[in-house]
Amino acid sequence: MSCPFMSGPRPKNATTNNNNNRDVSGGSGDADKSAAATSDDENPAMHYHKYLHLDKVLKSQVLESEQQGCKVHDEHLFIIIHQVYELWFKQILYEIDSVCTLFSRVQHDERKQLVINQRMGRVISIMKIVVEQIHILETMTPMDFLEFRTFLAPASGFESQQFRILENRLGMKPEWRVKYAQKNYEHAHHGARLAEIKQAEIEPSLLSIVQQWLERTPGLERDCFNFWDKFQAAANDMMSDMLRDVEELEDEHQKEAMMQEYNIAKESFASVFDVEKHNNMVSRGDRRFSHKALQGALFISLYRDESRFSQPFQFLTLLMDLDSLMMKWRLNHVQLVQRMIGSRPGTGGSSGYMYLKATARLVTNYKRNPSCCQILKSPSQVIHSHAKEQT
Repeated sequence: MSCPFMSGPRPKNATTNNNNNRDVSGGSGDADKSAAATSDDENPAMHYHKYLHLDKVLKSQVLESEQQGCKVHDEHLFIIIHQVYELWFKQILYEIDSVCTLFSRVQHDERKQLVINQRMGRVISIMKIVVEQIHILETMTPMDFLEFRTFLAPASGFESQQFRILENRLGMKPEWRVKYAQKNYEHAHHGARLAEIKQAEIEPSLLSIVQQWLERTPGLERDCFNFWDKFQAAANDMMSDMLRDVEELEDEHQKEAMMQEYNIAKESFASVFDVEKHNNMVSRGDRRFSHKALQGALFISLYRDESRFSQPFQFLTLLMDLDSLMMKWRLNHVQLVQRMIGSRPGTGGSSGYMYLKATARLVTNYKRNPSCCQILKSPSQVIHSHAKEQT
């Protein structure tokens, strides 16, 4: 496929047959109608510079140090990096919103799961760049940064509206947040920006949509396949085999170590099968999904080799990848801040390094709902074979 920017103006009758790439938001198409109504004289041939609005983009790096009469070279890099972050956040939100929209239809058309996986895979690829991009800032020395840091105050990355919306869209709840300078994050936003953030709090998040999707997993019905009872029977058989193997050990030290492993696995099973224990873990924040959704995640994980569940399993894996990358991004940010300013307060009035360190410890959304082998801490092939025998 040739580059669209090297092939001249696009023919007026050019069309696309890629249905999966159509906007799923259900827009009115007013922009297309307006473009069609514009005469050729008023709409000259499209060019690279015009299409990307580079006149605006390339003139948006305004150095505050230069405005104050003492230009600092590295401020330009600082601005570019953060503008690129915001552009990536915008694209991630664009993809997440489309995934949420498609998920509302996935119960009617499972063929859309491939499109969902493709777009979540794109989010993962972007997040990998976001994680690595922060290292470019490390090409500045702390002294270089301090030369222009005073010009930033009281501005702060805490004020990033898009990142707050992204957190909300992924499933962050207000009660899970770490307070900033003893205040909630709303105080850093006003007017329309605050309204958009608050709207993202009340709209269905990806977390809630995925939970509903998992609760609808086919095979959980007790009057049909009855996966849960069969899975519990398989788990009990596996635990009995494990206990028998432990009791047959002659070496006391090895026997003690294996008994500890057995007790851990036993407790893990208890938290999985006991609804009350599971709900208590949800209340403490140790898990995120409902018990029914957990059953769905376990079912999909166990039957991931079946064609119907291979793509759903890939999607669950992508969610856990996203959690890992979000955590890496926070940790990299913490390390960068410690390197650049040490224990100094942040420009926005926070405790700086200590605040970011606290946010990096925030519990994740999807790693708290792991696959079966992660919950049980036992070889996946063992539990898989036991479950297969029962089914």
